[in-house]
Formats: sequence, structure tokens, C-alpha cells
Amino acid sequence: MEKVKTFKYVDYLWDENKAASFGNDQVALFLYRSNILGADLRITNYGGGNTSCKTIEKDPLTNEEVEVMWVKGSGGDIGTLTRKGIAGLYTERLRNLKNVYQGLADEDRMVGLFNHCIFDLESKAPSIDTPLHGLLPFKHIDHLHPDALIAVAAAKDSEKITKEIWGDTMGWVPWQRPGFDLGLQLEKCLNDNPGIRGIVLGSHGLFTWGDTSYECYINSLEVIERASEYIAEKIREKGQVFGGQKVESLPADERKNKAAQLMPLLRGLASSESRMVGHFTDSDVVLEYINSNDLERLAPLGTSCPDHFLRTKIQPLVLTLDKNEDVSDAKAVLEKLTPLFEQYRQEYKEYYETCKHPNSPAMRDPNPVIIIYPGVGMFSFSKDKQTTRVASEFYVNAINVMRGAEAISEYTSLPRQEAFDIEYWLLEEAKLQRMPKEKPLSRKIAVVTGAGGGIGQAIADKMVQEGAVVVFTDLNQETLDSVTEKYSKDQAVAVTCDVTNEEAIANAFKDTVLAFGGVDIIVHSAGLAISKSLEDTTTKDWDLLEDVLVKGQFLMVKNGVEIMKKQGLGGDIVNIASKNGLVAGPNNVAYGTAKAAQQHMTRLLAAELATDKIRVNVVNPDGVIVGSKIWEGAWAEGRAKANGISVEELPAFYAKRNLLNEIILPEDIANGVFACVAILDKTTGNIINVDGGMANAFPR
Repeated sequence: MEKVKTFKYVDYLWDENKAASFGNDQVALFLYRSNILGADLRITNYGGGNTSCKTIEKDPLTNEEVEVMWVKGSGGDIGTLTRKGIAGLYTERLRNLKNVYQGLADEDRMVGLFNHCIFDLESKAPSIDTPLHGLLPFKHIDHLHPDALIAVAAAKDSEKITKEIWGDTMGWVPWQRPGFDLGLQLEKCLNDNPGIRGIVLGSHGLFTWGDTSYECYINSLEVIERASEYIAEKIREKGQVFGGQKVESLPADERKNKAAQLMPLLRGLASSESRMVGHFTDSDVVLEYINSNDLERLAPLGTSCPDHFLRTKIQPLVLTLDKNEDVSDAKAVLEKLTPLFEQYRQEYKEYYETCKHPNSPAMRDPNPVIIIYPGVGMFSFSKDKQTTRVASEFYVNAINVMRGAEAISEYTSLPRQEAFDIEYWLLEEAKLQRMPKEKPLSRKIAVVTGAGGGIGQAIADKMVQEGAVVVFTDLNQETLDSVTEKYSKDQAVAVTCDVTNEEAIANAFKDTVLAFGGVDIIVHSAGLAISKSLEDTTTKDWDLLEDVLVKGQFLMVKNGVEIMKKQGLGGDIVNIASKNGLVAGPNNVAYGTAKAAQQHMTRLLAAELATDKIRVNVVNPDGVIVGSKIWEGAWAEGRAKANGISVEELPAFYAKRNLLNEIILPEDIANGVFACVAILDKTTGNIINVDGGMANAFPR
């Protein structure tokens, strides 16, 4: 077995045993290579680049052996690529498209013709880069966007630098928008330079290849490694990057605190057209760039690689706030931020109007995606957490590109017209139109208390299922981890929170803001039940119920509304109370009183917060026995005693006593909450009973 090769600047991930398990299945080996390359964000970011292989297959119509190219399909990600995400095309048919190609004006039509080359009927739609792979003869090909290579590609005198680094072993082609003609340019470059191991695409990325998946992988890493070494050497020679430090970072805790105070304001401004979800990073890479002397020069230039600016917009918004600015006065800070956003939107509109074509799609949201605060960190805002996190990662890639290009020469970006033609390409617009319809709670951020189990977990799960990003809160971290393990961090996070402790609640909301940018939905579901007669009820029982149910609700609303008002986007508060707040019954004085207080507090808050478009409603469960933690232990025994039945008889008893004779489940309560926040958008101060119909609990 060949000795494992190691690299200093890129990770070596190839597992010989795993690769051997695929045998001679070249498609499986190509997918394996793709996944491990895509796992390193320095090599290519989420959704960036594409990979391929060519195999000999039997034509189902002629039984003759034909060459088939398997390539990442449109919109895929090589890091997570599977068989379902690739396209299989007849290589010869693809190459024969040269006979009908009519030049650069014909590019969009050519994409449609790729479908006439399909071999595998289960194929994903072929991407615009398909001919770049098909017109090259190699069995395995990688098209990647490594930071180090794009730094070379985006540097002034890129062709000269390519020659200096690799000599005659690498080709170079100038910037050109991806398409059939770029495939022809790659083919010509190879014909003019036989024996090269790869090609640098000006301002764009890298093409490398090999006879096997392993050889292709090693070739890619060796080329990336050499570029990384070259950049490192140049940085050592210069002794500094980005012109040195201009601003000193605040301490880490202060950065987080300032970001948490500022993010709701930024989110509100960035959501002027569509609600956005946020992300914050203050990594060392980011701080080095945003605190530098060259930030003011480099940031307006914009990114170079198309994959970067499609996700980050062509340039960021740089805040002019001093790092020591007191951002606790929301009104005063908003007065300073608003003109910056207005200027950014106006400049984006001018960019659109200057560069648009008669058939260009309508102007998209003009708000910034990337927002830079020197001394503090970098914010990003987009339609969901994954998209905004990926945008942030792409801008980090762009920072690395600028860092490398400045070290070896001088960074250059794409001309604005070229950038516009990519951003508003009709094919790109068609891809956006094919995106799945957003779910009802997409772009919303929810916090659910008592989400460790029972009703709270069902509500939090429902929020995630309907598209929201959700913060699950409860007392026990282990419990929270178990109920959130099925979700990614882009969908849900777990935060321990004692709702009787104001500091704990403030910290939970701080974590929420840093994770997602703000809050839109607050559901207070944390609770417990104590069923005792007046004689047996202690002041400890009374205080505990008041603290968790009433005080907890008050503190959640007080802290959450502060964030909602900063955003200026309205919001929803749903309090989980009980039928017992409306109905008088035995052995229930403390619990029933606390639930009634929850209900009336809701009415008071609805009246007060309506001017801010914050709606406050109650969902009243009753008899939720299955899956509810309240019914574990003494509460069940107390209710059984009060009704003169055994604990075992409780489920049947509660199911039969409602008008519909239905068993009420935690999921039914979650549906009631969903109705409040997603359907009943003109309802506030209301009580929705989810109890199967209890006549004595009818609120009206």
C-alpha cells in the first residue's frame, strides 16, 4: 500500500480502507472524493465547486459501450453529494454540442441542450459547469474554489504569478463567465499546453484531474498546498497583512455583549423588505481583516469569485460606529445606523440601474448580507440560519482570498458589470425560482420554555417542522440535548434556563440573539402542577407555582419584548395556561389561581403591546396525560383523588368527559400554538381552548 501523504496547509482525509470498500465503483469513489474535499471549507465552501468522473457504460438502446460523464448537478454541494445529486450524460453527445454552439450569446440555449445528452434518467439537472468537465478528456476532474488558489486567481498579474509558482505544469485562462465557451477555453488551454496538471481560472478557481479518484484528489491537494506555501512565504517576507492593525478588538466578552445588544437593531434594518435570520462571528481571521488599515480600501472592492458574491452580495456594509459606542440606547443607535442602511440600499439600486439589461430580473432585496463592525465582529443576515451561516463562511473565504492576493501582489475584484451579469443571470434567476416554497414559519425565531419534554417539546418540534429556528429552553441540559439531537444547529439550539431567575432569562435571550439575531415568537410552556386542598396547600407550594407560571411568564415577556421592539418587526407571545384558570374545582386553589393570573396577564399585555404589533394569546390545554410530565407523580394522584377514580383510570376519564370524547395529546396543543402564530394573524388577547370541548371552560 502506498505510504499516506501528509500536507501542512490542507487536511489529508483519504481513508484507504473506506476507499477499498467501494471496489472498482468509480462513481462511488468520485462521490467519496467529493465528500472529503467538500468537508474542508478552505478547499471549497458549501455549494461551491463541482466534481466529476467518466465511466464506460452499456447504452440501453444499442447495447454498445459508451463513455458516460457523472458530474455534480445544479445547486448541489460536493461535501454532501450523493448519487441522487449527480447528472449522468453521454460524453460524446456533450462534445458534439460544439457543432451547434453559436458563441457567447448562445450560452443560455446551450444549458437547455444539456438535457439532450442525458444518459441516466434519474439525473439531477446538469449545471452550467457541465461542459467544463465534458470537454476535458480526464477520467476524474475537480473544479474547486480553494482560498489559496482564488488568491492567486484574483491577484494582479495572476498569469505571471501562476507561472512563478508552478512553472509550466499549470495552465491559466482569464476570467470568463461559466458556460460552454469557458469549456472551450479550457480545452484549448490543454491542447496548447499538453502535460499540464491543472488550470487556474482567473478570478474564479481551479481545475485539476487524474486517471483515478485518488490521483485526482492528491493532485488537487498538491496544487493547493503549493499555493498555500507560496502565500505563507510572502506573508513572512512582509511581516504583516492588510496594512497592519488599525483598531484593537474589544475583549471577547465585551464583543459578545455588544453584538447581542446590536443584532436586533441590525436585523430590523436588514429586514426592511423580508424578515431575515442572523449570524455573528468574531473569529481571529475576521478580526484581523475588519480591524486592519486596509479594510476601508478592500471592502468596497467586493469579492471576486462568483460563488462568494452570489451569497454575500458584491460588498459588505461597514459600520462607522466606534467600538466603544454605548449601544444600550436603541433609539440613539438606530438614528446612526439608519442612514448607513439607506445609503447602502441606494448604492445597490444604482448598481442595479447602471448594469441592468432589458431582460434582467427585477431588483432583489437591496439590504446588505454582510455587516462589519470593526473591533467587534461580523454579522450576516439572510433567509434562514443555514443560508446566513454559509454567507458568513463565504465571506471568510473572501477574506482569505484578499489576504493571500495582497500578500503576493494586489487584490483585484470583478468589474461591476461582470458581477451583475452573474448575479442577475437568467439561469441563476431560474434556479432561484425552482427553490421550494418557504414554510409558514420560515424566517421566524422562536423561544420555547419547558421544551425538555411533554407539551413544550411538542410545541418546539412543531415550530421547527414549520420552518422556524428554535431555542429549546428547560432546566436540565442533558434533557435538552436529548430532545434537540435530531436537529442541526441551523434548526435548533438548547439553552438551559430557570424561568424564575431573571438573570438566567436574560442570558437565554442573549444566547438566542447571538445564535439567530433576535426573536419573533415566545412560548411560555414551562410549568408544574400541584393539586392540594386549601388546608394542605403550603406557602412553598403557592410561591413555587407563582414563580414558575406567573413570574416566569412576566420575566420572559419583559426580556423578550425589549428585543422585539428593537427589531420593529412585531411578534407573537403565546402562554400555555389551563382550563383550570377558567373553571373552579376542588383541591386546586394555588394552581388554578396561577393559571388565571397567566390568562389575565395575557389580556393586559395584549392591550399594551398591540401598538408594537406584538400579539399575545393563551392556549389552554386540558387533560393532556399522554406524554405530559405534569401527569407524572403527585399531580396525577391528586386529580385521581379529586375525581374519585384511580390513576390508571385517568386517561379514559379525561377523554370521555370532553364534548368530542377525544384524547388530547401534546401535539394538539402544539397545533393550537401554531394557529396563533401562523394563521390567526389578527388575533390578540384571545384564549384558545384545546380540550376537546369543556362547556364549563367556554371563555365566552
